[in-house]
Amino acid sequence: MAALGPPLRTLRALLRELRHAGGRAGRPYRHAPAYRHVLAAFRAHRVTSEKLCRAQQELHFQAATYLCLLRSVREHAALHQEYHGKGERSPEEVAGLVGFRLPQQPGGKG
Repeated sequence: MAALGPPLRTLRALLRELRHAGGRAGRPYRHAPAYRHVLAAFRAHRVTSEKLCRAQQELHFQAATYLCLLRSVREHAALHQEYHGKGERSPEEVAGLVGFRLPQQPGGKG
């Protein structure tokens, strides 16, 4: 399993993804219940000098998993919007999508 990295980096990336996900709602993302819940969970599970939180690694792993889910959903939506529902495409357009060019016919017919 790959290293999770610092919890603060995970928290910032998670809040960034929440901002992207809730940006279309018309209200600031900081008023979203998900934003408040994530911050409260990270604050409740931080390590202090008075206590050692045993669930910190578990929370960090869950946050990283949720971050992966949010990123994947956002990237899937972008790919879906780009490549789905275009209807039938011309051979030239399909060749351009995969990085090819169709051969030119002599006499200017293609």
